[in-house]
Amino acid sequence: MSRAKPRPAPTGVPGADDETACPPEGRTRADGHGTLGGTARAASPDVASRDHPTLSATEAAVSERLAGMALDMPAMTAVSNVYRAAGAIRNHFEHTVLAPYNLTWTGWVVLWVVWIWQEIETRHVAGEAGISKGTLTGVAGTLEKRGLVARRAHPDDARRVLLSLTPSGLTLMADLFPQFNKQEALVVESLSPDEVRVLAAALRKIVVDLERNSAP
Repeated sequence: MSRAKPRPAPTGVPGADDETACPPEGRTRADGHGTLGGTARAASPDVASRDHPTLSATEAAVSERLAGMALDMPAMTAVSNVYRAAGAIRNHFEHTVLAPYNLTWTGWVVLWVVWIWQEIETRHVAGEAGISKGTLTGVAGTLEKRGLVARRAHPDDARRVLLSLTPSGLTLMADLFPQFNKQEALVVESLSPDEVRVLAAALRKIVVDLERNSAP
């Protein structure tokens, strides 16, 4: 089946242009390093990584650099924190639940989009995953070689390509997504249920507004 313009799949965090193979060092260690707790400690404003400034140090540097400028600081802070949170979440998932499946975030998002829509044009997959068509070509090719994704020509136009999951791809998603969702719960465990609902609603509102403003 095909659709003219699908709604965005609920990936929550945008994809990025990369490959689908996850490096072996991304695997979770049995001693707890690489778990959410370790990731949270590394991302804490008061705990610096070996070569990267703390969040507090970065915020102080930004405030110093922008001092005296007429800016909407709350808006800047909100958008910056969305960006930081997206990167931290992506890194956490790649180093935990996705690593045993040899998937990066982009590979996961592509599988998720195709899984949700069952069969979807490649151009829509790229749009919903937030990646370029060129990147999707490489990612889809890798997933196809692994036997997770199948492609076929669109029945109305042979120049258009439809993607669907293979039986192996469906089995992988059925096994992986419950594990992925457990990590989603861990990511927001420091928030109250009300805070989680408010956060989800606020982020959804941003996405809807941006979609409306960018519509032709």
